[in-house]
Amino acid sequence: MKLEKYSIGIGDRFGHQGTAQLQALVKAQEKGVQITPVWNKSFREHEIIGTHPDDARKEADEAVSECSWKASYFVDADHIGLKNVDLFMNASNFFTLDVADFIGQSEDDDAIESFFQDHRQYLGELMIPGIKEPFHISEEMIRAIARKFLKGVKEAGRIYNHIASQKDTPFVVEVSMDETDDPQTPVELFFILAAIAGEKIPAQTIAPKFTGRFNKGVDYIGDKSQFAKEFEQDLAVIAFAVQEFGLPSNLKLSIHSGSDKFALYPLIKKAIHQFDAGLHLKTAGTTWLEELIGLAEAEDEGLEIAREIYRSALNRYDELCRPYATVIDIDRALLPDAGDVDTWNGDRFARVLRHNQQEAAYNMHFRQLLHVGYKIAAEMGNRYLDALRKFETSIARNVTENLYERHIKSLFL
Repeated sequence: MKLEKYSIGIGDRFGHQGTAQLQALVKAQEKGVQITPVWNKSFREHEIIGTHPDDARKEADEAVSECSWKASYFVDADHIGLKNVDLFMNASNFFTLDVADFIGQSEDDDAIESFFQDHRQYLGELMIPGIKEPFHISEEMIRAIARKFLKGVKEAGRIYNHIASQKDTPFVVEVSMDETDDPQTPVELFFILAAIAGEKIPAQTIAPKFTGRFNKGVDYIGDKSQFAKEFEQDLAVIAFAVQEFGLPSNLKLSIHSGSDKFALYPLIKKAIHQFDAGLHLKTAGTTWLEELIGLAEAEDEGLEIAREIYRSALNRYDELCRPYATVIDIDRALLPDAGDVDTWNGDRFARVLRHNQQEAAYNMHFRQLLHVGYKIAAEMGNRYLDALRKFETSIARNVTENLYERHIKSLFL
């Protein structure tokens, strides 16, 4: 099963916005750009919300039918490992193999020695087409990369082989290393790809950790020029590794927590056109924020639910933020008082939450707290789900507009 050149991970916490999301991709298709939808939802999200991977498959299938979508689409087992992959086996045809926990755990000396011997031909100056300066490769560098990453890649191999032994239908594999403390350098990526090829993993996307902060649902924080250099070198490394190691010809970079990284979109767009490269972008949980915006704009009961979720999120700050500590930066002093928020009308709530940096009222701290506050909506049960149905028109308008106008147009059109 082949993943197309451009794809986008459209996460949907509560499984009600599939059609609205797909409408954005239909609009892109009408403009002549084909972007493949990948519905993604992690084990953690299923646990918190009380859903099952089969629910994500049902949402995707129904959206495809509703929109008369004739092109490919996928359902991702997002950030899975051996402990939970079986839950996704029937519903998914895209598997994101998360091996971040194994990075830094050294393999045995024999495995490291074997890896070095297999790749000692790269010692010295390594010239990669598209990169002006050579990489200077030493014996210690190869061994250090093997010590840091080989165990993680071997774990990816174990997960892949388990999936392949269970499924009798084709599927796409992504290897994810983004949830780590340190970014992977382009030269590290080269040898990681060598290891992936050695494990015979037919990876079609790889998600490294990039330089800078990729906080959930807000813009990039970091050195944009450094990111651009790193991203372009990663694209060159992938193109070279495909030829060098016999990896799938459509192997491409995946950007996790890629939603709302508006400062980077022009740089990414330029690079993928320069290298004629593919891209997978995960937009993940921002759909849930568009639901809140749509509820607030509907006023009445919808606005009250949005206010109540914020009030509870503020009271449960530590609990909600702890699991996301590495991917959020919230200044509690800049969070509005719940009493003040209770006086806001729907337009005010929406302007503070919507990611429009030209809007004076926009508050990135408010947005990040609500991003991790979906657990509260899940605890509302049918009250929240009934509101999604009742105010569907307002919500769907925001979901489609956000995905198409702010993401797809900026990055792909």
